[in-house]
Amino acid sequence: MTVLRFLPVTLAACAAFAQSAAPPLEFEVASIKSSPPITDNVHIGMRIDGAQVYFTAFALKDYIRIAYRVKDYQVESPDWVASERFDIAAKLPAGAAREQVNDMLQSLLVDRFKLTFHRTKKEFPVYALVAAKGGAKLKESDLDGMSASDFAKGPDQVAASGSAAGVSVDLGRGSSFTFANNKLQVKRLPTGRFTDILARFVDRPVVDMTNLTGIYDYDITVTPEDYRAMLIRSAITAGVALPAEAQRLAMVDIGESLASALQALGLRLEARKAPLDVIVVDHAEHKPTEN
Repeated sequence: MTVLRFLPVTLAACAAFAQSAAPPLEFEVASIKSSPPITDNVHIGMRIDGAQVYFTAFALKDYIRIAYRVKDYQVESPDWVASERFDIAAKLPAGAAREQVNDMLQSLLVDRFKLTFHRTKKEFPVYALVAAKGGAKLKESDLDGMSASDFAKGPDQVAASGSAAGVSVDLGRGSSFTFANNKLQVKRLPTGRFTDILARFVDRPVVDMTNLTGIYDYDITVTPEDYRAMLIRSAITAGVALPAEAQRLAMVDIGESLASALQALGLRLEARKAPLDVIVVDHAEHKPTEN
């Protein structure tokens, strides 16, 4: 009798849970097209204009990374997933917030690319970004009166271009980075985002272990030799096919000039191993279903 007395309560709780479970967030409509071939000048971007969302020339692996809020090295997939690029134009449903774009992108990938995956953990060789002896010496960004916490909540707007002359990325709201003329200049970013940028130019993932909470500007100058190796590595990270000879130039550890420049900012990179979450792609269609 005791079991029967609790049964209605259990059933009522299950029913309430079923009623409160929200349907998956989805774009109202979305168009997916193969991107034109990449030329010497690469233009990649994401833009939100009112209720319209535009992604340009991202690889499917990039969409997975954006949708599930992970880094590039946390997605394991067949080679084509990182090389075949698509343009997506989508419309947000009425009342949707920009912060929900990632979740809607998840639904789109499952629906149109038939994406399936599983999660696991793997130990990676990483660089830990830490404060050097004496502490960090970073320049706080001018945030136009906003607090660092409020500034960090804003949505991303990404517009990137690159060529043999360098790389330029506009992250919106005054946040940006450029890599040209032997210099890496980063504006208005927390250290956690700065590590994402550093990871483009070194030979392993970079993990933020500084415990810093501000928004900063970073100016780094390297030697022409280190600049060339870093530029090649950034092209490889972006999925650009390069000759084997060029790739060999990038297969080096952190350049001495980069290490010295970080030291001047009160930072350093330490080689470590760390367990990280990984998304393993089990299946994805080469061609998405019709618009």
